[in-house]
Amino acid sequence: MLVGIPLEDRQKTVNSKECADSLSAQLVLVAEQRSKPAFAALFNHFAPRLRSYALKQIGNEALAMELVQDTMSKVWQKSHLFNADKGSPSTWIFTIARNIRFDMLRKLQNRKEDICSDDLWPVLCEQTADVNEISIDEKVTLEQVGGLFANLPRKQQVVIEAIYIDGKSQQEVATELDIPLGTVKSRTRLALIRLKEMLKDHD
Repeated sequence: MLVGIPLEDRQKTVNSKECADSLSAQLVLVAEQRSKPAFAALFNHFAPRLRSYALKQIGNEALAMELVQDTMSKVWQKSHLFNADKGSPSTWIFTIARNIRFDMLRKLQNRKEDICSDDLWPVLCEQTADVNEISIDEKVTLEQVGGLFANLPRKQQVVIEAIYIDGKSQQEVATELDIPLGTVKSRTRLALIRLKEMLKDHD
């Protein structure tokens, strides 16, 4: 019974339970009948909430939408695993979203040099203003670097060769490789830092 609960709060509680029951029923329909209308209802309910959650956690619109799509795809695939006795549909779906967010952040960390952009990696990008800040030409040439250059990731090699051997600008390299300018700056900076570190180790 809801005795003692203010009328307004009582109504909210009832509405919340009705909403959870309705979402649970939609999940059952998806699980048992692969119902597209039921899935559409779930998507319309959760997509805006998942997007808002992702934007707060990640801060990037494209990645937020990717999280929404991945989460709802999992809901479609794994709806049979939902158990209303163990939690609400919202709890179950947002648990999926959190797991996907953790996976996304791990992947981004592993390849951040390849997807550098001002909104994702502001600190890194801000520090790559001018390639001459970290010049490889400190009495050192690519010929002197020799075998160390081969230890760089291929994507970094391509950028360094284009800039220091072919004499291309960073913008020209970005256009030629069809990648963001921030990515070129990131790869250049990381390559030069790595070369300097390797040179120190071989002194």
